[in-house]
Amino acid sequence: MTAAHIDVTAIDFDVLGAWMDEQGLPGGPFEHVAPVTGGTQNVMVRFGRGGASYVLRRPPLHPRARSNEVLRREARVLAVLRDTPVAAPRLVAACVDEGVMGAVFYLMEPVEGFNATVGLPERHANDPAIRHRMGLEAASALAELGRADHGALDGFGRPEGFLERQVPRWMGELDGYGALAGYPGPDIPGLEETAAWLERNRPAGFVPGIMHGDYHLANLMFALDGPRVAAIVDWEMCTVGDPLLDLGWLLATWPSPDGVGVISGGVTGLAPTAELVDCYAALSDRDLSAADWYAVMACFKLGIVLEGTHARACAGKAPKEIGDLLHATTLNLFARARTFM
Repeated sequence: MTAAHIDVTAIDFDVLGAWMDEQGLPGGPFEHVAPVTGGTQNVMVRFGRGGASYVLRRPPLHPRARSNEVLRREARVLAVLRDTPVAAPRLVAACVDEGVMGAVFYLMEPVEGFNATVGLPERHANDPAIRHRMGLEAASALAELGRADHGALDGFGRPEGFLERQVPRWMGELDGYGALAGYPGPDIPGLEETAAWLERNRPAGFVPGIMHGDYHLANLMFALDGPRVAAIVDWEMCTVGDPLLDLGWLLATWPSPDGVGVISGGVTGLAPTAELVDCYAALSDRDLSAADWYAVMACFKLGIVLEGTHARACAGKAPKEIGDLLHATTLNLFARARTFM
């Protein structure tokens, strides 16, 4: 298949070829060009050239205001992680000058794996021990990220005051939804109680590190031959902050062993959250005494983020059925926060 047979209009292959030649990458015709589907709004295309395989990632043709900056940040973090044991996609080269192709883009090595929320290979589906271990591998991969050195990311994120900013930042976000006509305001039982609990119980300090920012089951690619995490994907929310909030995010979204959860895809038999915490603790020297606080913080933040789509739906700017579904998810997240509290 070539570029002419599929819709990859966001990529000028003549420009890309010239740029790759300048980077000293293998030359020749582009082969096996195919879009990579997934949950991201960014464009991803897989192709071969000169005997090597690549995935190109760039913003959509009609990018959001910060799309190029987000891609620059992703590329910078992936460059730092490239030669570490962290299960991140391996960056090949990045073009941070949006003038070359009209947008920032980068090349990475393809990841051979699967998304568990989409479906399981037969081997994983038929082996309870593999599915249980997949949960522990998710925690192990996160602990590895928590050990990565962020020293080369000077000026990346604002770790100073990171925890202190969280509750005011997201309560402010929620207040901002009131500007949307038709939104009656947040009807979220436990909202004020949760915010107050978070402020009372906030950890006194933390050790800064690289955060993925959206660490959940749907952003993990698992190896085809076993339970190992092949890659953590979609680094749009990456920053330098408190890595334990990534752990909290995993706990807040993690499906129960019977497959029920905020993000699950119906996967059953994964290790329960208590085992995830124990696994992370065994691989990290971070203080996990406030693990429940981070899980509550994640429920609080994600619930408010999802409520934004409900508010936009009330204003006629998003489908009502999606707004209703995400509002219900917000209520479930705040109920889950109470179990951690």
